[in-house]
Amino acid sequence: MTATIERGAATAPVPAPKSTPTRKRSGGFLRSSNGKKVVMAVTGAVMVLFLIAHMVGNLKIFLGKDSFNEYAHALRTLFEPLLPYRTALTILEIGLVVSVVAHMWAAISLARRAGQARPVKYVAKKSQANGYATHIMRFGGLTIALFVVWHLLDLTFGVVNPKGFDSEPADRMVAGFDPSRWWVTLIYVVAVVMVGLHLRHGIWSAVQTLGWANRTRYKALKGTAALVSVVLVIGFLAPPLAITFGVVK
Repeated sequence: MTATIERGAATAPVPAPKSTPTRKRSGGFLRSSNGKKVVMAVTGAVMVLFLIAHMVGNLKIFLGKDSFNEYAHALRTLFEPLLPYRTALTILEIGLVVSVVAHMWAAISLARRAGQARPVKYVAKKSQANGYATHIMRFGGLTIALFVVWHLLDLTFGVVNPKGFDSEPADRMVAGFDPSRWWVTLIYVVAVVMVGLHLRHGIWSAVQTLGWANRTRYKALKGTAALVSVVLVIGFLAPPLAITFGVVK
């Protein structure tokens, strides 16, 4: 169809405006940006709960080797005899791995989507705060992932631990942070600090994504994120530093 414009006695055909093509719907909530942010928030909460429980268990080394070994044994015999030996712990470990993988998938997907939305870099530089947070979340996540692999090989499976797999958990822990292996403690300190920085920003991002943050609760939630991060960092660093400096033997 065409429209006409009168100019005296003559008329000229004008093409009708083209209809704007409708965008295709996304492939579901999980494929949307909001869905991926929710996945990051939920899986992040799962990992924070794990870290808190793990920290409390590690601190039992201050109560003596027997107390720490009893804690490790209790994890492996959880819900016995209803479940076979180590079944409950294996289920928890699988759930944790799934959470980590889902968290990384969501983070990488969001980063790629942001890059595709901005094929040309901004002329104006980002603020130092935003740049700092981006680097912490990106490189901090990579550092944490590498550290977790080492941590499992050292204290869980005993592959790189001087005492080996057949030793008691407390003996592996003490041997793992022996003063002669100071470099292991140093790596542990760096990794745990990165975890704390990652958590501080991650917890705050999670409460924003879930819609819990507002003007009245801004300071409280920001302070809570910082407090949880500091407590976890101190709690995780206390045992290895105590072993390295001879407080725990």
